[in-house]
Amino acid sequence: MRTSEHIQCLDFPCGDVDTTRYTVPGIELDPARVGILMVAEAPPPDAADDFYAEGEPFYLQTTLQAFQQAGVKAASMRDLLDRGVYITTAVKCGKTGYGLATATVKNCARLLEQEMALFPNLRAIMLMGDVAIKAMVDIAKRQTGQRLIPSGATYKVREGQYAYRGVRVFPTYLMTGKSFLIEKSKQAMIAADIGAALALLD
Repeated sequence: MRTSEHIQCLDFPCGDVDTTRYTVPGIELDPARVGILMVAEAPPPDAADDFYAEGEPFYLQTTLQAFQQAGVKAASMRDLLDRGVYITTAVKCGKTGYGLATATVKNCARLLEQEMALFPNLRAIMLMGDVAIKAMVDIAKRQTGQRLIPSGATYKVREGQYAYRGVRVFPTYLMTGKSFLIEKSKQAMIAADIGAALALLD
């Protein structure tokens, strides 16, 4: 299966994104083997930095570093997929500014919800950063009427335990971008969350 063959934005209603950077993973995978869904923020401005790009894309480099800090030997996206880890973004188009409008996050949350439904054996959903957290909150609120994750700083809310339809949900920090490389405390928390998520696959 290729996710990109099942998920599609039809009308591109958002005004604060670069639709030329619309990206849904097109890598071939077995959806039944995916146990962890990692949701980052948005595609990078440069397609060469994308998680699934050829060579050594920047987003993949920092992601592999996060897994290595969690004690996982992984040198490629295929290594992560073989471990049951699939990575996508909450917003499918590239950003044009620093932030994203609430309406944009909600629009793309519907695509993320469809994407989640492709994987029948999920054990964990990792929300990497505020945008991913907001998207998941929107999905859960529409489906259950409840707020899945409380408002507040990430270092506080990540201490709670959350579940959506029996799947453990981890709100944590973004593992992409240059800031990841210098924020050692966040690196440690991301590594701990990755370790906890992977433990659910055992």
